[in-house]
Amino acid sequence: MSTKEKSGNAAPANQDLKRKLGLGAAVALSVGTTIGSGIFSSLQTVAAAAGCAAFTILAFVIGGLMQVPANLCYAELATAYPEDGGQYVYFREAGSRPLAFLCGWISFWATDPPSISIMAIAIANYLAYFTKFSSLTTKFVATGLVLIFMVVHLRSVEGGGKFQSFITAFKILPFALLIGIGLFYIKGDYISAPAVAGAPVGFAALLAGISATTWSFDGMGAVCYMTGEIKEPKKTMPRALIISVIVVTVLYVLLSTVVTGLLPQQTLAASDAPVAQAAAQIPMIGGAAGTITAIMAIIVIIGSLSSCIMFQPRIEYAMAKDGLFFKSFAKVHPKWETPYFSILVQCAVAIVLIFASSLSDLLGYFTLVALLKNFMTFGTIFVLRRKTGYDPLWKMPCGHLMAGIAMFMTGTLIVSTFLWAPIPGLICAALVVVTGLPVFHYWDKKNKVNASTEKAE
Repeated sequence: MSTKEKSGNAAPANQDLKRKLGLGAAVALSVGTTIGSGIFSSLQTVAAAAGCAAFTILAFVIGGLMQVPANLCYAELATAYPEDGGQYVYFREAGSRPLAFLCGWISFWATDPPSISIMAIAIANYLAYFTKFSSLTTKFVATGLVLIFMVVHLRSVEGGGKFQSFITAFKILPFALLIGIGLFYIKGDYISAPAVAGAPVGFAALLAGISATTWSFDGMGAVCYMTGEIKEPKKTMPRALIISVIVVTVLYVLLSTVVTGLLPQQTLAASDAPVAQAAAQIPMIGGAAGTITAIMAIIVIIGSLSSCIMFQPRIEYAMAKDGLFFKSFAKVHPKWETPYFSILVQCAVAIVLIFASSLSDLLGYFTLVALLKNFMTFGTIFVLRRKTGYDPLWKMPCGHLMAGIAMFMTGTLIVSTFLWAPIPGLICAALVVVTGLPVFHYWDKKNKVNASTEKAE
């Protein structure tokens, strides 16, 4: 169990959340967070990098296999510290409270509320495909979506888990139908065709394709933020994370097979809407491809929006319990047994951001910092395995090798992101440190004073 440092500002024991979520909800949270709108565009990116259809499909196969070490790392860490908070907890237990605080600081101010805002706006924009909403109406619709899912996850973690299980199954269904129908119309010549003239070839092209898939697999560790609410974490967390990577990989491989079998590689690599274009090649879908794809996107992003509102507030809840965030964030509703204040505030910030501009730029600039968090999270395995008292309920095989592979995969994303936006990424990293460290030292000092006062009394 956790060896976390208690402080005079920590929340009382009755503020702990209850273990109410089973395997199904854990898988739904992991899969639901991972399969988002990105897969609709990443097929084009992977195809352009891989150069040919066979390498595009193989890139998703290998990309999924390479995600297994990351999930194994998360499974071990989650069973070593079966409590809410995810990465914040792992950094804290590895001995770096400042780094743990910065992890939560960046999550609250730069990644979590903006991600909720962007997904809500994306859903509203797809709805506007049918309704022709004005720009202002779209923002109000996005606000309504945030409020609806906020209420769902406020009222009951069990109810929220059931809804997440339903919407995740529902979001997979359109993909399953497209794959099931599309397999009858794929053209083997497209899949076996060599790389088009001027396209990347050889092993380097395959490596580039694999690297391009890693964005599509990101998000499976989301369930770790709610480990404290998962029943039997020793059994449930490893199973949930392994099942998740299998489900996502199979879905992506089959989808890439269908899309590359319906579109010539040159067309796919240049397409802004590869799934819609591929669907248009199926006779029974034809002209309705745009409508069907829009509906698919709405369902898919709803699942991701719901999961983010469900798990993201748990990191601030965990920090507040340690006295490293505003105390109110540790409040648990006496009837609903959810961290209601943390959920309310995060959704309120997201709603404010809906009416701001350049949200996608803001989120993109902070991507480098988010990736560095993931990289260092896998690195905590090397530190924690040397610590006395580290006793995970489940230990992954070949631990150092698995952690090394996970760090390598994340490292490829860090490099590509840095090359994409080096200056904004460095500026945002500096902002995190400059703004976060003074706040950390203030709260840390306050906790020590409170602890000393209580001891003296």
